[in-house]
Amino acid sequence: MVVKQGRQWRSMCKGLVLGTLLTSCMILLYCLSAPQVHFNLPEVPVPYSCAHRPAQAHVTPFTNGSQHAAGQTGLCTPKVDVMFMKTHKTASSTLLNILFRFGEKHRLKFAFPDSRNDFFYPSPFQRSLVKDYRPGMCFNIICNHMRFNAPELAKVLPTDTSYITILRDPAELFESSFHYFGRLVPMTWKIPGKDKMGEFLRDPRHYFDPYGFNSFYLKNLLFFDFGQDNTLELGDPRVEEGIRAIAGCFQLVMLVEHFEESLILLMDALCWEMDDLLFFKLNARKGSTVSKLTPELRAKALEWNAVDWRLYQHFNATFWRKVEAYGHQRMADDVAELRSRNAEMAAVCIEGGHAVDADSIQETVMQPWQPIGEKSIMGYNLKKNVDKTHLKLCRKMLTPELQYLTELGVNLWITKLWGHVRDMINW
Repeated sequence: MVVKQGRQWRSMCKGLVLGTLLTSCMILLYCLSAPQVHFNLPEVPVPYSCAHRPAQAHVTPFTNGSQHAAGQTGLCTPKVDVMFMKTHKTASSTLLNILFRFGEKHRLKFAFPDSRNDFFYPSPFQRSLVKDYRPGMCFNIICNHMRFNAPELAKVLPTDTSYITILRDPAELFESSFHYFGRLVPMTWKIPGKDKMGEFLRDPRHYFDPYGFNSFYLKNLLFFDFGQDNTLELGDPRVEEGIRAIAGCFQLVMLVEHFEESLILLMDALCWEMDDLLFFKLNARKGSTVSKLTPELRAKALEWNAVDWRLYQHFNATFWRKVEAYGHQRMADDVAELRSRNAEMAAVCIEGGHAVDADSIQETVMQPWQPIGEKSIMGYNLKKNVDKTHLKLCRKMLTPELQYLTELGVNLWITKLWGHVRDMINW
């Protein structure tokens, strides 16, 4: 009896020590990650273009986006000044890998955050958060997570910058966000039962606190990412005003559900080549962790995220107008070519030809970031004996986001500190 009580006391003491340590780390991390405030930054105009040298022009078919008739061919120069608004849970890590490789290929300058992998999200973007920023500097590409702030971005990026982003069906996005971020939202801790998402959707207003910590992850996350008020009701005129503002900023809004078609439109808009679009799907969840939404839950998720659904419907319509202008047969042919090229690269680069569970990834540098409490994000093993012609490209295509950022010179010490805390919780 005495021995049993002694074990219980030791267990309690260990729990208290671990809890105190984790709480202290979280407080320290929160304090260190508060955005720095810079006053009186001088207003120095950014050049019209930050292309440091003329990119090589190549022949490409023109669409309605040019001054030529659809189907004609001619010379165009790849656009190298790009703002990619990286929205959450929208295959954006895969697009980031494409942009990283394009930037390295053309020796472009990235506007990166400092000390972490985002621009102090969820705070609105501020130019002072850019690593080594000085007024008047030239940056070609900015693509890390941020809360969109158009006036401040205009002070960092050249006038000829192409603004692009990507959206996802809001019901599927809500499911993914609830799974990935749910444990970081304290309001979910009081939801009873194992099916917390289902219980939440049955009566979201009972659980949701608009002022709760990290509450934005669970309502109209897309609208929030674009710097808008995610708690607005659908009939509020500010919803349509916000959508018009977003439409006025972005030249291309892609869709996760039509990812290959989106990349073809990206190639067309930026005058890129098919080689620039090759990709492997990064940060994908294993199927057993994905909650299949019943028609009832899907309807409830869309009702709860009605503003995101309105946003998605608007840009779904513009997306298909762009596909129509591009030409359906031409689009089908280009998508088939992209899929074929990707399959060829998978056969060359990936051991087994497919993604594997986190525990089966052999190299630490290939381990993707995992959510708190589980290892649900899959990754890849680089095929052994890849020929020298493909080895560099294969490794870069398979490299997870954080490791690629480190290779590009970004100091991620706050992100890594949080990673150690997460690993202790997962343990």
